[in-house]
Amino acid sequence: MQQTSPLARAGRALEPLAWVGPAVVLIAVVVVWPVIVMIQSSFLKISRFGVVRGANGVDNYTKLFAEPDFGGVMIRSLIWVVAVVGLTVVLSLALAQLFNQRFPGRNIARWALIAPWAASVLMTAIIFKWMLDPEVGLINMILHDLGILDAMGGADADPLGKASTAFPWLIGVAVFVSLPFTTYALLAGLATIPADVYEAARMDGASKARIYFSITLPLLRPALTVAMLINVMNVFNSFPIIWVMTHGQPGYSTATSTIFMYILKGSDIGESAAMSVVNFGMVVVLVAVFLKVARWNRQVA
Repeated sequence: MQQTSPLARAGRALEPLAWVGPAVVLIAVVVVWPVIVMIQSSFLKISRFGVVRGANGVDNYTKLFAEPDFGGVMIRSLIWVVAVVGLTVVLSLALAQLFNQRFPGRNIARWALIAPWAASVLMTAIIFKWMLDPEVGLINMILHDLGILDAMGGADADPLGKASTAFPWLIGVAVFVSLPFTTYALLAGLATIPADVYEAARMDGASKARIYFSITLPLLRPALTVAMLINVMNVFNSFPIIWVMTHGQPGYSTATSTIFMYILKGSDIGESAAMSVVNFGMVVVLVAVFLKVARWNRQVA
């Protein structure tokens, strides 16, 4: 048998780099390097104009944790993620099950569901802000005509001007934007479930509820895990909806950690960088906890 030279063996061993090398370089430049710079910046004293004035130790973190609104912002961020992702998944499960059935106009309904996904998130947020305008907003006009607005506090009620109503509206808009992707991801998962599995269950006398919870949901777990994971990361880092509709106001009552980070940038870039590191750490922790709870690498029976 002919022996291959060490050089030839080394060449074959390096062949995969031709395929994965560009992706590794892209990740290093786009993801890893910005994270390194972000962490370095959190330990520097930087003026609001971006001028580095030397090392600052952990003073940026000390100042950040001493902010009176820091605790509330972090708790609100968790509520934001849990509420938006939870409502999105529940509604998407129902929509996916509906659109998986055959009914007149199903294709039109599926195309209509793409609209919030295809539209710019910024544009969607602006439209909802206009619709909630206290004077000429369409939603307020409809609520006023129905007498609901008067019963809730008068014709001049401003839904985005009060924390008690603004934050729920922000959650609603975020759910509206997140529904299309999640629903289509679950629809793709439903399409992979063999029809004979359902047929066998029906022959065994299983009810529709039993089939859904014992067959559909377990077999949907891979698609559901991916959809929820992407939603957790997107929602946690969501910026346009809150910034366009409320700017985190009144006060910081509707601000999440991403909004808080951006606001801090206007006065102290070093402190804002520290908030970025905390934000990044929270995303990593949330994803790790989610993957642990979801047991993503467990094989579906």
